[in-house]
Formats: sequence, structure tokens, C-alpha cells
Amino acid sequence: MNTKLRTRTLGLAALALTASMSLAACGSESDADTASEPTSSASTSETPMESESPSEEPMADGPFGPACAEVPTSGEGSVEGMADDPVATAASNNPLLKTLVAAVTEAGLVDTLNSAEDITVFAPTEEAFAKIPKKDLNALLADKAALTAVLTHHVVPGKLSPADVAGEHETLNKDMITVEGSGEDFTAEGATVVCGNVQTANATVYLIDSVMMPQM
Repeated sequence: MNTKLRTRTLGLAALALTASMSLAACGSESDADTASEPTSSASTSETPMESESPSEEPMADGPFGPACAEVPTSGEGSVEGMADDPVATAASNNPLLKTLVAAVTEAGLVDTLNSAEDITVFAPTEEAFAKIPKKDLNALLADKAALTAVLTHHVVPGKLSPADVAGEHETLNKDMITVEGSGEDFTAEGATVVCGNVQTANATVYLIDSVMMPQM
């Protein structure tokens, strides 16, 4: 092979090699670009997390409140003992409710409360009656009509559980009371429930730390 033909052959080989390398480089860049692009399936598969709803405060299954520790642990005045008797009789065995029982007796409401089928009683404790000046309390006990209005203002129809007690309720005095709160924290007309959800044979009892006064 002469020198002129050899030179031409080497030149064509070099040109072919250069073209092959250029095509390979383009292919590599195209593959890299394709790999770097996010796939639509990956982006669409991601869903926002649902917001968690706030948990509600659990309702009490049994008696609750600080004054429940003062209730006798045995006998007719205990939580178990009160459950067997109608409400006025059950209250008469509980030392936290002595003044209330005296008032109920004075008003002649023992039979009315004991014979009621299903009621809820907001029962003022000794502490509640102690907030009333002695002179005013004695005057109230001596006025049967006023005393009856006050006592029936503390009683509503139906046995209301902690899940149902919050809200407005018509009393046996034919007026309204408002109970606020949830879980184990309730007030009735501003009076704090200090021992709630106590069961008697015909009533659910919520002991409160103040006497609720109706509009006379």
C-alpha cells in the first residue's frame, strides 16, 4: 500500500472513531437526564397525613371527686350501701348530707323523693349549708313553701350519667338549672360537684359545695 492510500485510510478510521464517541456521550447524557427526572407515580403516591382529632376527656364510670373520700367506706352510708336504698333514705345514712336530710324532712319531701321513679339530685353538703348565715338558714327552714322551692330546685327528672349531665335541665320546681363541664369536672349553677355519680335505688346523686337558690 502506498503512502497516500495509507494516510486516507487512517483518516477515515479516525473520523469513524470520533463519531462513535460523540454518539456514546449523547446517549449517556440522555440517560442521566432521564434518571434525574422524578417519576409522576412517586409524587402522586404521597398523600398528606390526616390531622388527628383531639381526644375527648373520658367520662367516669363510678363516683368521682375529692369529697368521695369522706363518704363512709362501709355500712348503709357507703357508696355500696346507698345504692340499695331510695334517695332520701340513702342520704339519711350519709354524714355529708345531715342538714339536707333535715331540710327534706322539714319540707315533707321524704316520700316524694323516695317514691320518684328516676331522678337526679344535686345534693348540697354540710359545707354548702355552712355558707348560709345561720339566721337565714333558720328562716328558710321555718318557711315550708320557700324551703320546698329550694329543695326541688336541686332535683331533675331522669338518672343523668356524667355523659349526660352537662346542659340545661328543668327541675321539679319547674325552673331551669345549667350544668357545665365534662369528665370529672362539673359545676351546677356555679356550685362545684365534689362527689358525683353516686347511685341510689332510684336516683343519681351529685354532691355540691353550695346551695343553689331559685328565683323567688
